[in-house]
Amino acid sequence: MTAVEFIEPISHEDGVAQAKALFSKTYGVEPEGVWAAPGRVNLIGEHTDYNAGLCLPIALPHRTFIALSPREDTKVRVVSDVAPDKVAEADLDGLEARGVDGWSAYPTGVAWALREAGFSKVQGFDAAFVSCVPLGSGLSSSAAMTCSTALALDDVYGLGYGDSDAGRVTLINAAIKSENEMAGASTGGLDQNASMRCTAGHALLLDCRPELTPLENVSQQEFDLDKYGLELLVVDTQAPHQLNDGQYAQRRATCEEAARILGVANLRVAADGIAKADDPFQALKETLDALPDETMKKRVRHVVTEIERVRSFVHAFAKGDIEAAGRLFNASHDSLAADYEVTVPELDVAVDVARHNGAYGARMTGGGFGGSIIALVDKGRSQEVAQAIADEFEKQGFHAPRALAAVAAPSASREA
Repeated sequence: MTAVEFIEPISHEDGVAQAKALFSKTYGVEPEGVWAAPGRVNLIGEHTDYNAGLCLPIALPHRTFIALSPREDTKVRVVSDVAPDKVAEADLDGLEARGVDGWSAYPTGVAWALREAGFSKVQGFDAAFVSCVPLGSGLSSSAAMTCSTALALDDVYGLGYGDSDAGRVTLINAAIKSENEMAGASTGGLDQNASMRCTAGHALLLDCRPELTPLENVSQQEFDLDKYGLELLVVDTQAPHQLNDGQYAQRRATCEEAARILGVANLRVAADGIAKADDPFQALKETLDALPDETMKKRVRHVVTEIERVRSFVHAFAKGDIEAAGRLFNASHDSLAADYEVTVPELDVAVDVARHNGAYGARMTGGGFGGSIIALVDKGRSQEVAQAIADEFEKQGFHAPRALAAVAAPSASREA
């Protein structure tokens, strides 16, 4: 039996020191500053963001630190602690979508997106990244990178958007554009909003309806695990996790086509109509009956029921009804497995083991096709449940999982 690895967050002091050291070693000078943005874990509300639905993420204490200095030309140079001897370079001059390959597309794409949005004062930059957000885990390491970059560029180029919640939406849009158009990884905005707008001790209820203003589309919901004697265990299954292989985009396109067939702007409109009906079950059946094929019916059923599960979870947790909150976790995962078909064996096994070892509820989190699960467990039991999952993984020949304990942490900030 191999002891499960628990990933601890890098402290503020260590993150700043490590990012500065990597920057100085790489470029021979001190950086202008250090910024950081967190990864996120979504409590519930999966694949609802691009359907104008509801999501409920928290920011993790695990952050990506970026040491950065602006340049007077349009060159971008970036280095990461993953490969500290390899500096990636690009040029913003004449850069077009998908014009940068590899991981450096994410930070380079942020500067490109800001320039595309009319911020011509944004030039090139040198940057060094240090992160403890697990890569490929479904915990939004990419959003932590793009959002920390956006906040840094906003600061060094004096754009003035990073100091207010409403202003940060401009930076969020640049981060989203970088992922979608430069890196080619479809994202609906949940990750970036969580990384930029979460507050400590709260979950961010994000309403993705496009007609809402930035001040209308979020509300802070208390998420105090200590109050109820709980822990939120996150287990990174280390199953390969990729959202840019077409699976995510395929499901998004199916949902958009379903909305067109139903004659609504998005599936949120359909979901709200069903929720308000005298007989929601009959209304859901009639909605699904209007769709042409079984796959589309399944996708829509997940989205509509998941939006309602977010509402129900917020109410259950606020009342301290942890049993109900756990059941909603379970129902969400079962829907993602059967109807949205985005789980893999590692996710299903991890969820099953957590449930059988006393979790109130467990579900996959993130886009799926690998990544992480979360489990709501009694305080002090995270290590035990994570070890049970690791033992089962060893039996089944899966990669050894990693684990962390999530708390609701603050969003992106200037660190030094």
